[in-house]
Amino acid sequence: MRYQKIGQVIILSKKDKELAEKLLKEIPDTKTVMYRAGSIEGEFRRPKLKKLAGNGTETIHKEHGCFFKLDVAKIMWSKGNHRERMRIVGLVKPGEVVVDMFAGIGYFSIPLGAYSKAKKIYSIEINPTSYKFLLENIKLNKIKNINPILGDCSKVKIKEKADRVLMGLLPSSKKYLPKALEIVNPNGIIHYHGIDDEKPKQLEEDVKNYGKVLKKTKVKSWAPRKYHWVLDVKIM
Repeated sequence: MRYQKIGQVIILSKKDKELAEKLLKEIPDTKTVMYRAGSIEGEFRRPKLKKLAGNGTETIHKEHGCFFKLDVAKIMWSKGNHRERMRIVGLVKPGEVVVDMFAGIGYFSIPLGAYSKAKKIYSIEINPTSYKFLLENIKLNKIKNINPILGDCSKVKIKEKADRVLMGLLPSSKKYLPKALEIVNPNGIIHYHGIDDEKPKQLEEDVKNYGKVLKKTKVKSWAPRKYHWVLDVKIM
């Protein structure tokens, strides 16, 4: 059976009490074993998990040398995005202003703060629970160039233009494109996330009037014949 380990918590793909008890004993640094009891849903993308063994759902997960504190029963963690997080770090130039429109607990913002030479990162998050962990993760990783903002990114006012805007909302961030275009500098970059087919034709259609697609990255599988894509769009 497939399972995922997030910090000290193991998540099984389906209910198996016997296996859960075994993993709790045999896998080092494990305090809780849970299973997926349903699909992720709702505005805040809360996972549906149930406990099988152990105790405690709050943990600290380490990825690419960064620490992410979260409660796995309340907040989604996407392991499949780990390459994309570091790809973005490699694109940011020294002195850039970056806006992370859907920051969560700092999935993209924390690695950017830790490894890039961005001048400032505006990390916007609407979910109070995720925002609380975002604040903790900024402190945990001793990052100084992140400006966290609690609120709806479509309504937040930012005093300076961004060189780069991250639009990491799934299944679609299309409704927030007008705000991203308002925020970004002329000739700036928008990283436009969404779900599409084997080729991201609809996503390309969404952005064709605003700029040039520099790169199309298939991040991970989402559903049968559906994929998580990111388009790097240079605004014209």
